[in-house]
Amino acid sequence: MSTPHPLRAVLEQSGPERCPDHINFHCHTICSDGSLEPLDLIRQASDLGLSHLAVTDHHSTRAIGPIQHWLAEQRQQGVSVPTLWTGVEISALLKGCLVHVLALGFELDHPALRIYCRGDAVVGEPLRAQSVVQAIHNAGGLAVLAHPARYRLGPVELINAAADLGFDGGEAWYDYDMNSTWSPSPMVCDAIAAQLENLGLLRTSGTDSHGIDLRGR
Repeated sequence: MSTPHPLRAVLEQSGPERCPDHINFHCHTICSDGSLEPLDLIRQASDLGLSHLAVTDHHSTRAIGPIQHWLAEQRQQGVSVPTLWTGVEISALLKGCLVHVLALGFELDHPALRIYCRGDAVVGEPLRAQSVVQAIHNAGGLAVLAHPARYRLGPVELINAAADLGFDGGEAWYDYDMNSTWSPSPMVCDAIAAQLENLGLLRTSGTDSHGIDLRGR
């Protein structure tokens, strides 16, 4: 029997009340379409007192190395800092609908994910959600359907399809209203969270920050 992924225990104990002040599994830097330099992001996350964090730039892991180096320096000085999990946001086709998949907790620079970390979405067979999920799993990571209610197809259909393909979870709590300070959208998030739980899938949350404040969109 394989050992459970260490991130599972973190996610199983994480609810909407933990974001954005304690956990954040969806945010961006200038390495894709965000506004924060990688070190500015991690300094802000540390100042906020986050416990767990994943930087999920689109098709790029370039921010992770500098952040890991900064965190190591802080720990050597005895400073309490967030736990960083590897992350990247990957475009994929699910039931003919273009969606985003969060890869979390994978082996950095693993060959299986290199094609997805070159700055742009792939084309052809690798774009299929099944291929994306397989690559994430080959790299030792978890595959999470990002913001399920933001697509052309509805969240119920997409989440069911994701479960059939072996996705590990979905972004249950998301601020679809894009408030200045993150707050999960009622009703839609409750329905998504319930569906994920019924399917036995992990539930994540994150601010999807693109601006200069990690507490908002």
